[in-house]
Amino acid sequence: MKLVLASGNPGKLREIGTLLAPLSFEVISQGSLGVAEAEEPHDTFLENALAKARHAARACGLPALADDSGLCVEALRGEPGVHSAYYAGREGGREERDARNNELLLRKVGQNRSACYYCIMVLVQRVDDPRPLIAEGLWRGEIARAPRGRGGFGYDPLFYLPGLGRTAAELEPAEKNRLSHRGQALAKLMGLLSESCPG
Repeated sequence: MKLVLASGNPGKLREIGTLLAPLSFEVISQGSLGVAEAEEPHDTFLENALAKARHAARACGLPALADDSGLCVEALRGEPGVHSAYYAGREGGREERDARNNELLLRKVGQNRSACYYCIMVLVQRVDDPRPLIAEGLWRGEIARAPRGRGGFGYDPLFYLPGLGRTAAELEPAEKNRLSHRGQALAKLMGLLSESCPG
């Protein structure tokens, strides 16, 4: 089954494609089909994910999967939250933005370093699907004092997991996929998909 991923993020495509491969889904990025990313003007992860999924389904005529995810830091009242990707501005390429975002976060965070990665996933069978499948995942950790590790993307070098003594960027891809907010949400979504009826 072909499924359009409503994202141009190569890290997300790699993670989600790997997780869905055993279920015989062929995940195609909307960018490879010439579809621009949707606007994300909303204040909640759910609204943004639903807007992205419907945008991709409309443009491609295929079932579409979208996630909206981000890092929520307790001491910053949930920042960067829905603005995680562009916390320090939109200028430059993805790696440059990631570096600036991490630098800004380290400047702003105080003594309370509790944080979580949050992900919500939405799957629509078609643009007017009245029953989108929705699942969420939450991955708790804290903000490290300095970046560690070369894997992952985004805030992974700063997302420290006390129980493991490593950051998300220090995990092997398979381990990260099993533990992560995105992995949790996708596992729940696949359960919903197997139970769903046509809508």
